Amino acid sequence: MTAPSTGRTARTHVPRTGRRESADERADRRWTDLLQEVRIAQTGSQVLFGFLLSVVFMPRFTQLGGLDRALYVVTVVLGALATGALTAPVAYHRIFAGHRFKPQLVDAAARLVAAGLLMLALTIGSALLLLLRVATGSAVSAWIAGAVMLWFAFCWFLLPAQHLRQQNGRCPPEDPPAGRRPSEGES
Repeated sequence: MTAPSTGRTARTHVPRTGRRESADERADRRWTDLLQEVRIAQTGSQVLFGFLLSVVFMPRFTQLGGLDRALYVVTVVLGALATGALTAPVAYHRIFAGHRFKPQLVDAAARLVAAGLLMLALTIGSALLLLLRVATGSAVSAWIAGAVMLWFAFCWFLLPAQHLRQQNGRCPPEDPPAGRRPSEGES
């Protein structure tokens, strides 16, 4: 098919990925990126979870009221769920290894990491609420913990979503291969 005014062959619009890489190379790159992200989140969740497990053995724990004990249980369960979701990519990798399912592995692991981050934020929020309730005994602790959770939502979800929306899902333009000049109409 030729474009009527230029005499050139019209090309179907294909969204640019920003890189020239095969599907396998892309999956490998995404897996490496995901592992780097998970290393940071895993460490935080595991340290927090370990601390939460030790709290029950502190002498002051017996002085907690029913609501604070329930909040502690919820916090520990959320911490366990977050740790499980953030370490799940390792199990996926072990099961999928050698089966040539790297793109599916990366997609599944990314969903688990997103769920793990949400649970980690909830764990931090409920731990903060428990800590502030015990430390201050004030109803203001719920407002402070709520404000911190709004900050997490803003930093972790709303701000990235806003940046993505500003780009309309577009990737930056690709650089032409070495030695090739962009043709007319290419950016």
